[in-house]
Amino acid sequence: MNPPPIRSPLDELGLNLTRRRFFERGSHLLGGAALASLLGEDRAWANASVGPHFAPKAKHVIYLHMVGGPPQQDLYDYKPKMDDWYDKDLPESVRNGQRLTTMTSGQKRFPIAPSVFKFAQHGASGMWVSELLPYTARMVDEMCFIRSMHTEAINHEPAICYMQTGNQIVGRPCLGSWTAYGLGSLNKDLPTFVVLTARSTKPEQAQAIGARLWSSGYLPGEYAGVSLRSAGDPILYINNPPGVPADVRRKTLDGLQALNQRTLAEIGDPETRTRIAQYEMAFRMQTSVPDLTNIASESASTLALYGDDVKNPGSFANSVLMARRMVERGVRFVQIYLNHWDTHANVVGRLKNGCKDIDQPCFGLVQDLKARGLLDETLIIWGGEFGRTVYSQGGLSKENYGRDHHPRCFTMWMAGGGARGGQIHGETDDFSYNIVKDPVHIRDFHATVLHLLGFDHERFTYRHLGLDQKLTGVEHAKVIPDLLA
Repeated sequence: MNPPPIRSPLDELGLNLTRRRFFERGSHLLGGAALASLLGEDRAWANASVGPHFAPKAKHVIYLHMVGGPPQQDLYDYKPKMDDWYDKDLPESVRNGQRLTTMTSGQKRFPIAPSVFKFAQHGASGMWVSELLPYTARMVDEMCFIRSMHTEAINHEPAICYMQTGNQIVGRPCLGSWTAYGLGSLNKDLPTFVVLTARSTKPEQAQAIGARLWSSGYLPGEYAGVSLRSAGDPILYINNPPGVPADVRRKTLDGLQALNQRTLAEIGDPETRTRIAQYEMAFRMQTSVPDLTNIASESASTLALYGDDVKNPGSFANSVLMARRMVERGVRFVQIYLNHWDTHANVVGRLKNGCKDIDQPCFGLVQDLKARGLLDETLIIWGGEFGRTVYSQGGLSKENYGRDHHPRCFTMWMAGGGARGGQIHGETDDFSYNIVKDPVHIRDFHATVLHLLGFDHERFTYRHLGLDQKLTGVEHAKVIPDLLA
């Protein structure tokens, strides 16, 4: 008697795939096809998401991350009493044993470095703003300032990861991925979540920026950010190779899709479904992305809003204009990173350059969105991963100084999307070293942003490893009502 033939696990699965099991497993695909035919393709696409718990104030987010940690006391946290403390040691009662980085832990002294920049109050809110930000000063009543942000992370890698994903350890979904997962897409021809890395005009020191920051973590891969390049093709290989016309590419993708659909039916791996969606998205982006990145249709007055650098691909001005164009086309979340803010030395020179890069473009972005009726539904976020010390790192003079990392307090701002304009939340001590009123932890900030997007952060979860995972984690987090319009 011959032994039974040896079958692979896939063969066994095929044999055991009963008619009832087939319809049970295919129900979602059949239902999706029915939904598309009844509601129309665009509506079905927009509804392919978890959906908010309540009506969102913000439908889009533009997150401007200043990589390195802007010095709050030189920009928004005015501390005039420090002028009398020039070159005096930071009192131990203020430092109070705070953890230091290895860059200043060996210093024999911690001399106070008052800001060399002038400040003035602006708007009905009376917000103090540095002379480095004249355009920003004109719109303070449209902005919501948080001067009491704090974090436990003191080094860049864990701090940026914490700010983006709610955890200092890599591998969790970032805020953009949670937004894409929760709200879905409004444009089937562009990614739901896009990432841009802008170039500083005069870079001195840069931190690593990579895909770990826009990863979807344990969420399906389709919710990861799609990074667009600032030079050359926006996405590598987006154009067909010479001699490969669009109809040949279409036939190739149809063949790949058939194979992937078969694999999906046999194994049921959700990442196969992601692969199918990504191939189709890439095909559609061959048309949509060139149109997106071509700013020739923008009026002269619009380009003037963003400043002289707006026509330079990869500049911050050009990147925020791209963000507006994406939001206009239905992209849910645009993340822009800009290096140059790690001011361990030459604070004066670096801030002059950095603020020139961002000041007018941020103003232009807010005004442009407002003019198009998009500001109310678009939340703009600006900030870094931590603040800087009031004491000088290295040499100190009346003209210049350096500042080390400082996690105990820093400033961020929001505008549009349901954030309360003209709000100034939180206070720090005279040294801009400790928070004395209304602290806001990263978890509270994330909970508040999710609230503006229509989500209860406690209920907005994803089942992974037997747990209902959340952006805000397991520790206490709260929405900050004062930040809401």
